[in-house]
Amino acid sequence: MTFPRTVFRDDHEMLRASARRFFDTECLPKQDAWNEAGKTDRDTWLKGGREGLLCTGISEEYGGGGGDFGHAAVLVEEAAYAGVSGLGFQLHSDIIALYIQRLGTEEQKKKWLPKCVTGEVILAVAMSEPGAGSDLKSVRTTAIRDGDEYVINGSKTFISNGLNCDLVVVVCKTNPELGGKGVSLVLVETDRPGFRRGRKLNKMGQEAADTAELFFDDVRVPVSNLLGEEGRGMNYLMQELPQERFIIAVGAAATLEACFAETVKYTKERMVFGKPLFDFQNTKFKLAEVKSRITAVRMMVDAYLVEHMKRKLTLEEAAIAKLFATEEQTKCLDELLQFFGGYGYMMEYRICRSYVDTRVARIYGGTSEVQKELIARNI
Repeated sequence: MTFPRTVFRDDHEMLRASARRFFDTECLPKQDAWNEAGKTDRDTWLKGGREGLLCTGISEEYGGGGGDFGHAAVLVEEAAYAGVSGLGFQLHSDIIALYIQRLGTEEQKKKWLPKCVTGEVILAVAMSEPGAGSDLKSVRTTAIRDGDEYVINGSKTFISNGLNCDLVVVVCKTNPELGGKGVSLVLVETDRPGFRRGRKLNKMGQEAADTAELFFDDVRVPVSNLLGEEGRGMNYLMQELPQERFIIAVGAAATLEACFAETVKYTKERMVFGKPLFDFQNTKFKLAEVKSRITAVRMMVDAYLVEHMKRKLTLEEAAIAKLFATEEQTKCLDELLQFFGGYGYMMEYRICRSYVDTRVARIYGGTSEVQKELIARNI
């Protein structure tokens, strides 16, 4: 870094030290096994819960850390710095658990949040469908009321934590004839009859992220599993999307810094034509360009981080952060990988893993094109 970061407090940095140890000692040694299995192991989730690394933003009343977004950002950064991929903690803790805390009844919160904090219950959110990705108004999964129950039918795809999850927030239509105004959020336990997991999806990167298809065939849940009010699902999703998108931007900034540091180290050690690769003018100029762009990403992300810790980050600002950070991430990682030559194409190298793992950042959380559309609405 070329400037001091002043956004974090002492309590954030204490969490950073714990997170760094956890990711380095508990996660990195398991990364290859996770990649091969296509999912992480439950024991790591339970250890994360014991270390206080899950649901840091959940109220202490329900067993959480009672922290702010700064604590979440620290965990995102440290996972990125360590090169841990596909763990799923952030989705569980900083997106889905917050839906339950903000929208849930007291009974729902007491039932689920303490187990989310300990890692006993893993969360997923089922949004995307084979025919509906970023356009959530087009979801076809239905939850039709039958007495004191909802009967849920439909299918979901690209669901992160889909193989490990115990509880799913399902985006569905309780009133299909109302279109987007009929979208609701319903909690579905994965041991309900009629719920089944489909195949483990074979992805370009993030192999350890347990991404799956989910199917709902006449799944019955009590009406008390409704999260919030009927028909307000789209509003609820829009309220949480800024944080989801900004988390992606935070991760992009940290990944770029980690990969840049590794590339500089490599160019100073790699000998080409009798001298270090770093000594060539082209190398220095290219690294200078990339460093400038990474610094711009970092300064933007930290500026927005200050705003989000005060809960002032807007939907447009989150879109700007995600768009710029992820587009720069793709461009800069491509430049950095080139310095490694053939080794940059080998998955055992961090730069190669990061290159394929982060390509999805321009897709999930809303594609770059969706972010441009959102930004353009305010021009």
